[in-house]
Amino acid sequence: MNVLITGGCGFIGSFVAERFHKEGHRIYIIDNLSSGQKSNVTVPHKLYQMDVEDQKCDEIIQSISPDIVVHLAAQVDVNTSVNRPHVDTQSNILGLVNILRSASKAGVSKFVFASSAAVYGPYDEVSLKEDLNCSPVSPYGMNKYLGEYYCDKWTQLYGLPTLCFRFSNVYGPRQGSVGEGGVVSIFMERLRDRKEFNVYGDGGQTRDFIYVEDLVDGIYRGANSQLGGVYNLSTNTETSVNELIAVLGSLHPIEKTNYLDARQGDIYRSSLDNTRVKRDLDWVPIYSLQEGLSRTLEWFQQSQDSSSEVKEKKKISAPKWWPDVKAYAENLLAFAVMAGITLFGADKLLHTSIDLKLIYVILLGVFYGTRQSTLAAILASGLYIFESLSNGREVISLLYDPEVLFVIAMYLFFGLIVGFVSDKGRRDNQRINSDLAVLNEKYAFLKGVYKDTRTVKEELQRQLISSKDSIGRIHSIIKSLESLEPEEIVTSSVGVLKNLLETERISVYSVSNSDFLRLMISSNAPDFLLPKTLRLSEHHYLHDVVTKGKIFSNKSLHADQPVLAAPIVHEGQVIAVVAVHDLAFDRLNLHYENLFKVSVDLISGSLSRAFQYVGVTHKDRFVDETAVLTQSVFLQVLQTKIVAKQQHNTDFVLLGVEASGQPIKGLSERISGSLRDSDYLGMLKDRIVLLLSNSNNTEADIVIQRLNKNGVRTEVINEEEAYA
Repeated sequence: MNVLITGGCGFIGSFVAERFHKEGHRIYIIDNLSSGQKSNVTVPHKLYQMDVEDQKCDEIIQSISPDIVVHLAAQVDVNTSVNRPHVDTQSNILGLVNILRSASKAGVSKFVFASSAAVYGPYDEVSLKEDLNCSPVSPYGMNKYLGEYYCDKWTQLYGLPTLCFRFSNVYGPRQGSVGEGGVVSIFMERLRDRKEFNVYGDGGQTRDFIYVEDLVDGIYRGANSQLGGVYNLSTNTETSVNELIAVLGSLHPIEKTNYLDARQGDIYRSSLDNTRVKRDLDWVPIYSLQEGLSRTLEWFQQSQDSSSEVKEKKKISAPKWWPDVKAYAENLLAFAVMAGITLFGADKLLHTSIDLKLIYVILLGVFYGTRQSTLAAILASGLYIFESLSNGREVISLLYDPEVLFVIAMYLFFGLIVGFVSDKGRRDNQRINSDLAVLNEKYAFLKGVYKDTRTVKEELQRQLISSKDSIGRIHSIIKSLESLEPEEIVTSSVGVLKNLLETERISVYSVSNSDFLRLMISSNAPDFLLPKTLRLSEHHYLHDVVTKGKIFSNKSLHADQPVLAAPIVHEGQVIAVVAVHDLAFDRLNLHYENLFKVSVDLISGSLSRAFQYVGVTHKDRFVDETAVLTQSVFLQVLQTKIVAKQQHNTDFVLLGVEASGQPIKGLSERISGSLRDSDYLGMLKDRIVLLLSNSNNTEADIVIQRLNKNGVRTEVINEEEAYA
């Protein structure tokens, strides 16, 4: 099975990943690495580094189609939740809802949520049972309690099976010193580093410590069970801090224990009743406190040794002010060199009459920008005045000498102009690089999602390889919908539905903002003639399909209506309607209706990925920011139309555009206003060609006349002429 673990690089999440991998499952992880580390996960896995509240999580979950989701990602520090409650809410509520929503859409079979003992609040009694009234005192506890409520409602509203575990104080290897159970890791670090222990209070306060592998065993069993609701996951054993210190002392000498004043708000006694989980899940903790602490201490000691070997020296980074100081220093050095050449007559030795001061100003502007070029202009002006005074001129006379004022103004002018141009070039370059980085990141993300989707599809093929459907149908569907070109997917969709539903009459109509639906493609069946446009107001059965995204089923068997119709949806908008116009009577049942829905959803998903890919590669597909496709892209579209004509008898017409020396951009703007969404402009052999989808010569004549009125001359060309 595919198992998604949010927070899978963290303390508990890494153990969950190991356990599921040992049981033969494929591991996917979403983690922002704010507290987790990649090195924690040693088993094969796919990591997506992002926040759980990121909307991209939805695309990831849809692409990998997990069977089980274990939601561990959370903000776990109680103090942070008190001081910065919005941060806690963003991760623990918004992140949870985002993953719940995506999991329900993906049809996840079990959603496991990590809750906490913090939901109970300050109870005086111990062995707290799940049915007690909860009264959490911290935003962390409140959000965990609210998270349980969300899980319950998601089960009721969307049928997502959820299971919530309230963890007691978890400890074990890889644990940090933040959050619940952190007292063990704090003591471990101090024991390892030979530091004194600090105990707040008399040490008699108790906690319910559970070793991480026991906890993970419960999570694994729960994920593979039919259980739902809320369960405590604990040892149901009170262990005082003094008892904890005593066990640690038996494992390693303790320097000293300091007893300090108790902290206000700390719960004195705590343990969770685990009767229900032991009974319903057939689970019991197997590690004693001695065994768990021994294994934990061993890891802490090993981590110290390895960290001392692997730890690299921090790279000494220059202070923030260093680049500015360096620029001023280099400016002064350049000025000193130029002044030396000028004052000591080296320029005369070089037999040149070039003004080195002006070159100095220009070069500083080119390399450093306005700030340094302005300083260079001032220094050059000062040097020029100094030279004039050295030649016997009076200061007063310089103020009235037009030549002196002109030279100084020239230095300042060139310094400001060159510096401004240089700064603008740098800003534009930074902006372009920033935009490029964003696009590259988005492209890499989409490419990763596409790769994962393809992996899932290939795995599905391997799982079903022994069945007839996998060889004859599923395999062909997977391959035919793998394209990243929308036109190829639309053309393939007809064959997909014919193959799956075993019917010969399929149509696909595009949906626009108007009242009209335009026929994109239909199967090539005998006597199967459809209107090229449908008026939505005249076909009321399509209203809910287009406006509400619902499936239409012709239960009344009206002869003028299709048997089934379903929307193709992209980013929440219906962009096309797929219709099945005949179906054998014995297939008029819920099974085939569901099969039709699943098929259309698969087509919608493939189209969404294709549209995303087209959006990312938009600049590479069109000529100079116009609506004209490049030759390579246009040839792909043309080839798709040729295949559609051969397989489904879908007409198209090519019109050659007479450019007459007109710029491509102007022609594109004039032509685009007269085209439909399904028509294309593209380059073929340095010529603009217009492709009219699903059109014949009669309809092409109408378009030619319309374009002629706009001053654009076109003529019909055949495929051979286009390629030639």
